[in-house]
Amino acid sequence: MMSLKGKICLVTGATRGIGHGIAVQLGEAGATVYITGRTLTAPAGDNSVGGCLTDTAKEIEARGGKCIPVQCDHSKDEEVEKLFERVKSEQNGQLDVLVNNAYSAVTAIMKNIGVPYWEQPLDMWDTVNNVGLRNHYLCAVHAAKLMVPQKKGLIINVSSVGGLRYLFNVPYGIGKEACDRMAADCGLELKKHNVAFVSLWPGPVKTEHMLNVTENIAEDKKFETAVGPDPPIKVDAKLMKRILENAESPEFSGKCIVKLAEDPDIIKKSGHILMTAEIGREYGLKDIDGRVVQSMRQVNQFPGVPGIRWLPNWVRIPSWMLALGGNKFK
Repeated sequence: MMSLKGKICLVTGATRGIGHGIAVQLGEAGATVYITGRTLTAPAGDNSVGGCLTDTAKEIEARGGKCIPVQCDHSKDEEVEKLFERVKSEQNGQLDVLVNNAYSAVTAIMKNIGVPYWEQPLDMWDTVNNVGLRNHYLCAVHAAKLMVPQKKGLIINVSSVGGLRYLFNVPYGIGKEACDRMAADCGLELKKHNVAFVSLWPGPVKTEHMLNVTENIAEDKKFETAVGPDPPIKVDAKLMKRILENAESPEFSGKCIVKLAEDPDIIKKSGHILMTAEIGREYGLKDIDGRVVQSMRQVNQFPGVPGIRWLPNWVRIPSWMLALGGNKFK
């Protein structure tokens, strides 16, 4: 169903992973999708890139959508500005959905798993939060300048549970919590203009990079995870692999965003964190393989906690209790 026909969407960081999945689902729903990334076309014979804009564009068009790939380095402000100027010029000022997904730190983060922040490279902060946070704000500024005059629009920051509790490393958690706060505060200012801003939390996702990295984690390697009791539990490689076996596909986030873009009452969700599994539950979505995606609020999904797998799916932690996990007051 072409439910988003006539809508103009922009997905940053769409060469692979979650961005790719979101873009193809928006295109399949009939939207005109601008996609960005640093690699327009993969070099001949080079299989190390892991994706390129032209490949994503071809898949979108094969599903009946329209795609406009734009090569853009989101660490460069001038290229970001030119991107939005192009959208404004080509679409007569229309932009309906912005998905802030661009991220350039996955490799650096995985190479430093378990390394304390003071022993990591000094530029780790910029590696994680220049594109993954600062750029999101810049894109949100440019998008608002198009959406506010048209009195409609939806901006989405792709974030994670790392915004609630420690996950991977210090800059990662700070950046994700800031993405969540950005949605809340920007959403507050945008609400009177009927423009919604939300933060999206996918669960574990079977991205190409995560599957590859997980396969190469040493069996005795352990790292802290945000899901579990306080203090955070240690997760070994075997458990991480089991988690990813039940993880959602990159396209499930796209299915969720399509539903959010269709929702005439989306403004009621503005400023909030939305989990993909909870969106799926609300709108009756299944993943591309037909599975119902399980929520991190389900007690039986807690990793590394013995004796809970038998609990039924309806035994869930209330959202307010989950939020207490990020409480910083003594």
